[in-house]
Amino acid sequence: MDIFTKGLWIITILWLVVSLIKDKKRTLNAMKMSKNMMGNMLGQIIGILFLIGLILTFIPPEMIKEYLGSSNTLFATVISAIVGSITLIPAFVAFPLVGSIVDMGASIVPAVAFLTTLTMVGFVTFNLEKQEFGKKFAIARNSLSFIFAILISMVMGVIL
Repeated sequence: MDIFTKGLWIITILWLVVSLIKDKKRTLNAMKMSKNMMGNMLGQIIGILFLIGLILTFIPPEMIKEYLGSSNTLFATVISAIVGSITLIPAFVAFPLVGSIVDMGASIVPAVAFLTTLTMVGFVTFNLEKQEFGKKFAIARNSLSFIFAILISMVMGVIL
């Protein structure tokens, strides 16, 4: 465990103690509510992790390295961004998935493009967004998000 993670654990425990001292009943009630919420989501989380594991089992690391690694970075970035725009995965699952893909040999630029479009662009949720905010807004937001996701991935490629 790195120092950053240890620091977050210490801060969390300190705030928990402060909260317990301030109002024990409300703190325990909040902890019960969060336990119930997590229990309700547990099946979905396990299902998503199983699906990701299954996908990574059928896609060999050599294929990921070939298409997302040292090949044409611009092409791989655009394809990754399109796949990320279509896919609907919670961010807390996407980060480990992208880490696994990078560990298999994918370049950082396509991986970041996948991750940023995954969280910023909503092809699957477009109809709901169009209904709530209007077609013009939904198209503008998703288009700008896609463009900025590509730019972010390029900047990250330069930084890392």
